[in-house]
Amino acid sequence: MWRLGFFFHEMAFGLLSVFLPLYVISIHGSLLDIGIMTSVALFLAIPASFFWGYICDKTRRYKRYILISFLASTVILYLFTLSTSVTVLILLYAAMSILHIAHEPPKNVLIAELYSRKDWERSFAFYEGLTEVGWLIGLVLGFFASTYGVSQVDTLLLCSALNLVAFVASVALVADPLLIFERGLVSIEKSVDFAYRGVSLASRAWDGVWTNDSLRRENVVAFGGGLVLFSLATSLLFTPMPVFIDSIATAAALPSGIVFAIFVLNSGGAVAGYFWTRNRSNSEASKRNLTKVVLLRSFLAFLLIGFAATTYTVALSTIILILLGFAYALFLVYTLSLSMELIPAGKAGLFNVLVGIGSAGGSFVGPVLAQIMGFEYVFVTAGLIFFAAYVSFKVFS
Repeated sequence: MWRLGFFFHEMAFGLLSVFLPLYVISIHGSLLDIGIMTSVALFLAIPASFFWGYICDKTRRYKRYILISFLASTVILYLFTLSTSVTVLILLYAAMSILHIAHEPPKNVLIAELYSRKDWERSFAFYEGLTEVGWLIGLVLGFFASTYGVSQVDTLLLCSALNLVAFVASVALVADPLLIFERGLVSIEKSVDFAYRGVSLASRAWDGVWTNDSLRRENVVAFGGGLVLFSLATSLLFTPMPVFIDSIATAAALPSGIVFAIFVLNSGGAVAGYFWTRNRSNSEASKRNLTKVVLLRSFLAFLLIGFAATTYTVALSTIILILLGFAYALFLVYTLSLSMELIPAGKAGLFNVLVGIGSAGGSFVGPVLAQIMGFEYVFVTAGLIFFAAYVSFKVFS
């Protein structure tokens, strides 16, 4: 039940994810403005992620930072309705990103500490699946708001109200864990296992027994590099995506609400991925399947090039977006679980920092590349970076 507030929060940001880029264009902004707004917000969120992760583990209080995030989002989204200046919107969005990210590290720690290591994949998958359903419902709300002509101000007020509901639900339902030790136990287990394997290999070598086993730890730097590259490619691809979908829908003489409908299907693919992963994952499966998922995303990004360059087929582009959503769900569950195993207490925000570094760069480069050179170059660049992430995760595993 403690996840209910996050469900409403994701409803608001699901609606906002497609509405906001289109809103910026409608108030005479440009793709460049969208890139600046998103990248500035994400760059500011990088040190904020590290701070919130450090302070929540330092104080061993998690609920208060979740409440700060939801309340700040409520207030700032209301302030969005008071101005149609692109500059003001960028400043407010940047301020919101600093406070909004406050709920991410505490949420990850709550899952890691409330459940044992063997249940982390299932727990993260259930959380992400539930909140993705919220995100999907937010997109459905956006579809109906667009179809029935709900004003932009009322749409923003709806986003603010949903965050207020998230705040109230979290006040009632979220509680700090009484004991915080699971991540420490996992760290000890990994050290003991490494020492045991070392002694076992030395004993075999001493007895003259040949073995092809190797003694090495996971390459944490390669894992971090893969996270940055994957988030860079994802942000580069998806930040201008609503504008791309809107352009091909317009070319096909489809109604404007179809943009939200397509992203509903993309989110539906992610929901399917989360619940598929929930009953099929463990720590070994995470390492084994991670590289396959990243390689699939690379392939799908390259597939989009043909549609951008030739027919602008809405249906086929939608199928690719559904598969991209499914693959992202698997990736997020695998990497969240592995990060809680690799990242020590006190640095819980490091996962969001690494993701933020890539997302910030991609959110600026994607729209600029689309505006100057065209969407074909966005897709090929994203595909190449996804492949580089695949190489990095291959080194890690």
